[in-house]
Amino acid sequence: MAIDPRRLRPSELCRLVNSTPLGTVLDERQLHRHRTRAGFRIGDGRHVDLFRYAAWLVELRHTPRRAPDGDPYEKLKERAAARNKALSLAGRDIGELPGVVNPERKAKAEQNFRSFCEAYFPMTFHLPWSPDHLKVMAKIEQAVLRGGLFAMATPRGFGKSSLCEAACIWAVLYGHREFVCLIGSDEGHAMDMLESIKMELDGNELLLEDFPEVVYPIHCLEGIANRCAGQLYRGQRTHIGWTAREIVLPTIPGSKASGAIIKVAGLTGRIRGMKYKRADGKTVRPSLVVLDDPQTDESARSLSQCATRESILAGAVLGLAGPGKKISGIMPCTVIRPGDMADNILNRDKHPEWNGERTKLIYAFPTNEKLWQKYAELRAESFRRGGHGEEATEFYRQNREAMDEGAIVAWPERYNHDELSAVQHAMNLKLQDERAFWAEYQNEPLPEESPQEADLTADQIASKINRLRRGEVPIGCNHLTMFIDVQQNLLFFVVAAWEDDFTGYVIDYGTYPKQDRPYFTLRDARRTLAMVTGVAGVEGAIYAGLEKLTTDYLGREFRRDDGALLRIERCLVDANWGQSTDVVYQFCRQSAHAAVLMPSHGRFIGASSRPLNDYQRKPGDRVGFNWRIPNVQGRRAVRYCVYDTNFWKSFVYARLAVAMGDRGCLSLFGDRPEQHRLFAEHLTAEYRVRTEGRGRTVDEWKLRVSGGDNHWLDCLVGCAVAASLQGVALPGMAPEPGQDRRRVSFAELQRKKRGRHG
Repeated sequence: MAIDPRRLRPSELCRLVNSTPLGTVLDERQLHRHRTRAGFRIGDGRHVDLFRYAAWLVELRHTPRRAPDGDPYEKLKERAAARNKALSLAGRDIGELPGVVNPERKAKAEQNFRSFCEAYFPMTFHLPWSPDHLKVMAKIEQAVLRGGLFAMATPRGFGKSSLCEAACIWAVLYGHREFVCLIGSDEGHAMDMLESIKMELDGNELLLEDFPEVVYPIHCLEGIANRCAGQLYRGQRTHIGWTAREIVLPTIPGSKASGAIIKVAGLTGRIRGMKYKRADGKTVRPSLVVLDDPQTDESARSLSQCATRESILAGAVLGLAGPGKKISGIMPCTVIRPGDMADNILNRDKHPEWNGERTKLIYAFPTNEKLWQKYAELRAESFRRGGHGEEATEFYRQNREAMDEGAIVAWPERYNHDELSAVQHAMNLKLQDERAFWAEYQNEPLPEESPQEADLTADQIASKINRLRRGEVPIGCNHLTMFIDVQQNLLFFVVAAWEDDFTGYVIDYGTYPKQDRPYFTLRDARRTLAMVTGVAGVEGAIYAGLEKLTTDYLGREFRRDDGALLRIERCLVDANWGQSTDVVYQFCRQSAHAAVLMPSHGRFIGASSRPLNDYQRKPGDRVGFNWRIPNVQGRRAVRYCVYDTNFWKSFVYARLAVAMGDRGCLSLFGDRPEQHRLFAEHLTAEYRVRTEGRGRTVDEWKLRVSGGDNHWLDCLVGCAVAASLQGVALPGMAPEPGQDRRRVSFAELQRKKRGRHG
């Protein structure tokens, strides 16, 4: 059958082309694509012209191809990047905010702090409010809305920290305050409080319902703080911050809390200059500060630390708002001891601007003391038998009306599950530890008990001032002594003037290098011997420091009231510190003031130890009132002084206890007790324990548990020893034992000799 190559059906064309020795070169699908691409140029709707089809293929083959725009692989990567970017943006964008569930509840709490606490923190504040709670909440509300300062001392368990946390959240959610600063006794304490606030913002479903513009973006973080930098809302960054030290609320259009900040700091940390620059370029400073228990047990027992924290509060903290602006403040606190920082701030006579408020657990105690004494005996007996006080509780149940008579409690709903009333709860706390009860629950701490009745407090010592200027010598003084306590970083020293009857005056004291701070410790000294002297080695720095200090003081003339000029007669240098012993001996031998300088060693001589005066006196030894100067021996060609530290500390304390004006009184220069607070703390850093042994009764001095510095105490004791070396003595004090210098005749010597051989 004849085939017309110009009118071939597609199937015929495929069979014809594939009949060559080349085999299969074309299938119907490929031909269909070519027909679709070439159109009617190679045939009509039913047939294909083989010649025109071949011509079209040749033309297609030889038509030059256009060069591709760029690398195809790069285009592929760009398309993939664009796709991933779109997915990332979709994941970072939090989407539309949920609606407010209860607008009425939200509006009601805007100006009412009590409503806010009841509506959004029902698990925290589940007990009925007491009158004291309502009073405190009204003061907090006033401080947040209208400004002002408010300090409150409340019983433990009152909920003051929870109220302050709720106040911070309330202040920023409604836009009452745009920058809230949390300050604790240290930064760790404040960070714990911030963590509690973060937990409420992240886990409180009630806040999420009514404040979606603030809480929903926080929930979208899902606890991953790294998502903060990339979080978007409608394509714009929220600038949310969620770190351990600060919270920056999301920037959402129309939100009153947009960009609000909550930041933490420690009271003794870096507070000055606290500010934050928001996304809109506005710089904001704190407008509300919350100080949660700004003192520690250690600082409360230190007069100088209390003064330092008060000065920080009055200066750095209240100046956080910046020039020309007032800051609002809330300070929940606990009075630990009389006269501490909290006690002073709450005193409306000293700090009326803080509007101090003290609340108590119980305002009036029960009047029937006999029944409560019986209750205490039953309770103690139950505990001794391993019980839990059930008999005492049953006794209270039977006599409750009589035992409650006269009692007025602040919070009637506050008591434990195994107790019957708030009165019983308060009395149980009092029976458990009365001193802790008065401090923690009544905010009226009892005066501290001294280990010995004769011990002085730091307040008493700091108040023994004689109103003389620093460095001024009273007219009755004939002796000046100095003592230097050697430490690795500092040299502590005291200069004292003495009358012949041991009436003493501290005319100067300090450290080298000078610290220029009202309160410091040896551990936190900022200017050290190595820094000032420029000597790298410890011994070299001590030597250079001693040289500078002694040149200044031993070469100085001190003017007495009558115009006479006195110099320091004896300067003892502590040589007990192991690394400094050799360098102290070397310095005392080589110094230009070697005639005045003498190394010294304080020895702890307890009741069971052998007194210094009981040692056999050797030729060349000098023995005094509980001190000895042995003869020179060994490689150290310098005489040194050994003294009984226990005796001389008791001796100095006795001088400090003598009333002003009496003989033997020891007093301090100046007219302000505040300037001697740190010095007084050094002098009270140890306490005495009366012990007996070997027929003797001795006051043994031990460092207090607080572990404060006692270097100026050692210096003052050394000054008293140096005065004794110079002949100063109390009336009736045993004179320094000396050798019998009576002349002996030759005949008497012969008689003694014959008596020994006879």
